Amino acid sequence: MAICTITFYPDNQKVKVPKGTDILNAAIAAGVYINSSCGGEGVCGRCKVIVKKGQVVSEPTGRLSKEELQKGYVLACRSTIHSNVEVEVPPGSRLEKEQILTEEAKVERLAGLFSKAGEVERGIEIKEREIFPHSPLATKLFLKLPPPSLKDNISDLERLYREIRRKLEIPIIQTGLANVKKIGRLFRESNWEVTFLLGKRNGTVEVVLIEPGDTSKRNFGVALDIGTTTIVAQLVDLNTRKTLGTKATHNRQVSYGEDVITRMVYAGKKDGLEKLHHVVIDTINELISVLSTEHQISLSEITGVMCAGNMTMSHLLLRVDPTYLRREPYVPTANFMPVIRAAEAGIKINPRGLLACLPGVSSYVGADIVAGVLASGIDEADKLSMLIDIGTNGEIVLGNREWLVCCSSSAGPAFEGSGVHSGVRAMEGAIQKIEIDPEDYKVKYFTIGGNKPVGICGSGYIDALAELLKAGVIERSGKIRENLDTKRVREGEEGLEFVLVWGRDSDTNEDIIITQADITNLIRSKGAIYTAADILAKKTNLELKDIEKIYLAGGFGNYLNIEKSIWIGLLPDLDRKKFEFIGNSSLAGAKFALLSYEAMMKTREIAKKMTYIELSVDPSFMNEYTGALFLPHTDLGRFPTVIEKL
Repeated sequence: MAICTITFYPDNQKVKVPKGTDILNAAIAAGVYINSSCGGEGVCGRCKVIVKKGQVVSEPTGRLSKEELQKGYVLACRSTIHSNVEVEVPPGSRLEKEQILTEEAKVERLAGLFSKAGEVERGIEIKEREIFPHSPLATKLFLKLPPPSLKDNISDLERLYREIRRKLEIPIIQTGLANVKKIGRLFRESNWEVTFLLGKRNGTVEVVLIEPGDTSKRNFGVALDIGTTTIVAQLVDLNTRKTLGTKATHNRQVSYGEDVITRMVYAGKKDGLEKLHHVVIDTINELISVLSTEHQISLSEITGVMCAGNMTMSHLLLRVDPTYLRREPYVPTANFMPVIRAAEAGIKINPRGLLACLPGVSSYVGADIVAGVLASGIDEADKLSMLIDIGTNGEIVLGNREWLVCCSSSAGPAFEGSGVHSGVRAMEGAIQKIEIDPEDYKVKYFTIGGNKPVGICGSGYIDALAELLKAGVIERSGKIRENLDTKRVREGEEGLEFVLVWGRDSDTNEDIIITQADITNLIRSKGAIYTAADILAKKTNLELKDIEKIYLAGGFGNYLNIEKSIWIGLLPDLDRKKFEFIGNSSLAGAKFALLSYEAMMKTREIAKKMTYIELSVDPSFMNEYTGALFLPHTDLGRFPTVIEKL
């Protein structure tokens, strides 16, 4: 088979691939990650690249303009390599550095876990402030075992169990054969001074590892938030509970599809599940490697990993087929995954270290939301509270210490910057804030990193929608007004559009626009989120105004403008003091569970306590949803503070 070399610019990355390989897969092999929200099906048009040199055969797709074709643009997923090739990946097609939320949830419960600011770091123990006992997934215990004698001649294994129980209250202990085989010599060669790694595994305590001497001071774990688009890893000292460092990056599965449905479909293809599994494991291993190197920690000293992610991510992490998550009646293979050796999944820490995944509730309410409930504490709150995680699937939880209900609303990918003309993820150069002058329609924008704009991210679209409404560019139906005295409103390929940034000012040299179709998509997305929250309240004979606290979780929620979100009808018109950004609650919940076995068990109780409402079969959903397809709503009485300003 002929082999071709392909070079990707501006990274100058080269890779050799068989002749006939498509450019998208060649890019993945080279470690160059290109936008591909449709998973290489040729329908999203986001994997545009420019062929600078060499022979490439491309299928016609209708996704490229005449001007782009003249400049050498092709779709990477629909173009195969037939010679040595040089390709440029333009800014709009690159997976650039994203604005990834790495901070833990800023809530009272989390402060309780770590005591008062700085006290853990100073070694001060404040037991009365602890929410959950300090009992990590993997605990090291140093013991000086009494040597056997004629009067004390029990077996080495029984001696081990006896001495552990003298220190800790553990009714059931087990040990694998590999450890049993080596304890006879190890105990004697270490002069009966040994360190044991005790792991909480599926209801029992296991002697996971036995080391000579005292290594108990060196015990570390990793909390993971595995999101659809990003992965965050946090290195934690399991003895002091101190966070040593946090790293984040893209979930490289994005190259196989931007949303979970596309990845479920891809997993069903030949070798699809293996590819999706390995790419996420490779990403996790890279993050752990960087953290361990920065903090001078050996991988063998990392003994536990706790993961929180949506149900699809949990399945793919453990190489479990996610096919049936998307097929009626939408049943996961398992909501409660067993604790396993991290090595079984391919995660590179101590070979006998443990990996645990927090539980989920349903196909579309996963461990990330359960972790968020744990971190926010709404499961034990007296106040009626709501947790909202806005994304492609808007997950919502409502309740208090007595009860919890939840749902997932398919908002679509618009808030992730997908499916909209100039949409991008929250990366450097993405427009995240917008102001429009109602007098002359001039646009003032702010980008992530202060770079020249490359497109609009989710928070930018919310700003844009609110500002277009306030400036009178669009009607409450979302329809762009004609005959406005501005060149920014013009006829485009898909009807009227509004130019936010002229091509001369953008990093792509192309106009950054919002089209009529974009506005329609955004209204549908915001309507789905609002309707889900409204129905969830009504299912419990409540109204949105009865909610006393609304927690906004996740990376997207953390950058929302509350006022503008209410203006467009994404969030209910409530006292602004009721809203609270809580950061990355998924990561915070994972850290809780990593540091406390009781917290991990608590997530199981939370998952069982949460009643899932399937909106797709609710007879009232379509009527309520239709009412939400206006700005802010057809029923303006629900938005009194917006009426005052319209």
